Amino acid sequence: MTTDKRLSARDQLARGSRWPGSPSTPAASGAADYAIVEAVFAAGLAGLAVLTHRRERDGERAIPLRELPVLAAATFALADVIAKEKVSTWLREPFVQEGPDHKPVRPEGSGLRYTVGELLTCTRCVGTWSALALVGLRTASPPAGRAVSTVLALAGANDVLQSSFCLLAERTNRARAETAAINKQSDPRG
Repeated sequence: MTTDKRLSARDQLARGSRWPGSPSTPAASGAADYAIVEAVFAAGLAGLAVLTHRRERDGERAIPLRELPVLAAATFALADVIAKEKVSTWLREPFVQEGPDHKPVRPEGSGLRYTVGELLTCTRCVGTWSALALVGLRTASPPAGRAVSTVLALAGANDVLQSSFCLLAERTNRARAETAAINKQSDPRG
């Protein structure tokens, strides 16, 4: 009986925590697991810095500031697809328990597997890695980087527009229903 309560509490803490190392993070990952993930990210960042330095030394410019909004929108779209969408289930499946709707529920396993699962269920975390990948692609191959970023930015804009349209339609339908109810109540004929 005590074990069931402890596991239940542990599951509840795992669902409530978004930050590695916080008091509510389960013991499924250790500091070494987080250090490995951070080391991989730092290596990617260092590689990008070296590549950027070489390209600028050869006379090529860094990413212009005018491209940052497109890269930001592309990062948003890529992070959303990886962390939430059904199409990326194959990528999350080894690391994340998903619900029947293919939405991530919580990380699985322990150690590095659990740590990667935490990363894949956090859009901010996936966004950081997505930004590194998109800026790396843009730096390594400017034409390919611009093309990929443009496609993803347009997909992100589409997502925002679709969500806005759904919200507007929902509010319009609710207002119509409320107006009809008020008109029906105030009609003297019943």
